[in-house]
Amino acid sequence: MDNPELARIPGVNPHVPDAARIYDYTLGGTHHFEVDRQAAEFMFSLVPSTPKWVRMLRACLRTAAQRLSAGGYHHWVDFASGLPTSDHVHSVLPNAKVLYSDINPLTITTGKHLLGGNPNTRYLECDIRNAGEFLHRPDVREFLDGERRVVFGANAITVFLPAEENRKFFADLYEWAAPGSKVFATFETKAPGLSTPRWEQFVGMFQRMGESFHLYSLREYLDMCGPWTPGPGGVMTVREFLGLPLGHITEEDREGVGIEFYAVILEKR
Repeated sequence: MDNPELARIPGVNPHVPDAARIYDYTLGGTHHFEVDRQAAEFMFSLVPSTPKWVRMLRACLRTAAQRLSAGGYHHWVDFASGLPTSDHVHSVLPNAKVLYSDINPLTITTGKHLLGGNPNTRYLECDIRNAGEFLHRPDVREFLDGERRVVFGANAITVFLPAEENRKFFADLYEWAAPGSKVFATFETKAPGLSTPRWEQFVGMFQRMGESFHLYSLREYLDMCGPWTPGPGGVMTVREFLGLPLGHITEEDREGVGIEFYAVILEKR
C-alpha cells in the first residue's frame, strides 16, 4: 500500500522510483510506492537473496550501535544513510547525538520529515567523496558539540566507490577523528572468477543508473580502510557478527557466485 504521508512531502514523485525508498521496501519498511516495489522486485528476480542480506546488514548496524553505546560512545556520524526509519541508529540510541547524511536532496528532505523535531538527530547533505570537508563544517561541529571521539557508520558503502575513493574516504575520517574513534563498516565479496547471467544483469542495473559497483577481496577492503585497524573480535561474516547459526546462510543465498558479507568495527588507536 502506498504511503499517503510520504506523497505530501515536497519534491516526492510517487511515479518515479527512488533508491532510498527501494531500500526501505527491501528492509520491509512502509515508506515506498508501487513504482519502488516494482523496481525492487525486479532486483529480487535477479538476486533473490537480496532482502535477506540487506536485512542482516541493517541488523548488524543496530547491533554495532548497541555494543558501542554500551562502551561509552554517544556521537554517531552516519554516511549514505538513506531513510532514517524506525529501525535506524537513532531508534537504538535515543539519547545519543546521531548525524545522518546523504548526497540525494530528496532523501534528505524525506529524512528530515521522518525525524521531525528530534533534537538529538540532524540530517545534512554530504558527498562521501568529500567527507573531510563535511566533517570540518561549522554546523557539523556545532551539532556534535565539538566532540571528535565518535562512531562513523559506513554500512554498505564501499561497493559503490572505486578503490582510490574508498581510501580517501577512510583516510579523511581518520585525519579528523580523535584517538579512540570507531568505524562500523560492512563489505561485500564474491568468489573470484564466478559469475552468472543474472549476476551480470544485476551489476549492469547499477551501471545503467550511473552508479559504480565494485566488489573487492576482504584483504583489499581492509587495505583501503587503513590506517584504521580492526578492533577486538576482528572481521566477521555478518552471520557471525549477529550470532546466527551456521545454517542460516544457504548455498542458494550465495547466488552461484559465492556471495559473502562481512562486518567489522574499526578503531583509531
